[in-house]
Amino acid sequence: MLQHRLGAALAACALTAVAASAQAAPGPKAASTPCFFVSQWNGWKAPSPNVLYLGVNLHEVYRVDLSAGSSELQEPFAHLISRIRGSDSICSPLDLDLQVSDNNGFKEPLIAKSLTKLTPEEVAAIPKKYRPN
Repeated sequence: MLQHRLGAALAACALTAVAASAQAAPGPKAASTPCFFVSQWNGWKAPSPNVLYLGVNLHEVYRVDLSAGSSELQEPFAHLISRIRGSDSICSPLDLDLQVSDNNGFKEPLIAKSLTKLTPEEVAAIPKKYRPN
């Protein structure tokens, strides 16, 4: 009988804790992740071996930070290759399957670790030679 009451008391405490956490003030609102389609991507520039700027829809710019970039990105004849797996929408760095290629056919994989849509002010702060649009 004592075990039954102890079990009921523990269950009541657990329910109270769940109810209290449900009534707690909500955390900060998660920022929406803007997406774009590969067909909307119209250019790129690399200001450094670990950063890409992607031009999207003529006026939007997305910054891609690479975990292990490549100095090849800054070569004048470098080509950025994007492979589509499944959906052609890009919403996170996991949606990017990138490689950089030179004129000799050498391909080097690039691993995106973050994808950020820049504000108009951030785009304006990019030196003109690194703006993809």
